[in-house]
Amino acid sequence: MIFAQKGPVNTEQTLQLAVQRGRELGIRHYVVASNTGKTAQQLLDLGVSVVCVTHHTGFRSPGEQEMAPEVRQELENKGAKVLTTTHLFGGIDRGVENKFGGTYPGGLVAATLRMLGQGVKVGVEIAVMALDAGLIPYGEDIVAIGGTGRGADTALVIQPAHAKDFFATCIKEIICKPA
Repeated sequence: MIFAQKGPVNTEQTLQLAVQRGRELGIRHYVVASNTGKTAQQLLDLGVSVVCVTHHTGFRSPGEQEMAPEVRQELENKGAKVLTTTHLFGGIDRGVENKFGGTYPGGLVAATLRMLGQGVKVGVEIAVMALDAGLIPYGEDIVAIGGTGRGADTALVIQPAHAKDFFATCIKEIICKPA
């Protein structure tokens, strides 16, 4: 499915398409980017196993986490695993880039994936982050769901590799994305 526009207007349909395709393929694990918890909650309501990846603490403002603690607790109480950690394509490379300028490997990979859309970049990134955190099994296809800004507009079937073997990651299907 190719959406005419990007952004949260596609969230409900993205989640429905992702779960439908995941069930057709027998996929057991769904990884979703969700900073406020709203998209993760909507995915949980569809009855699947959810790993929610948030922005790292300090993403918007130093020392601040965008997801309210009570929302995180509610997601966890409903069975979701919530991951808050340094972003795969940011990390120390972004710190060096911010201080000294230039572009580093993580930024190059992120920019390349964005050629397919912001949600594709996010989906790949969160899948690897969840695998590295041990929240999804190694060697299995998963559904990764990301978006452009808020909400979700992209879903992928992906078999992530650990960050140290990043280029072994395989995007098997793009379920949906904006044009």
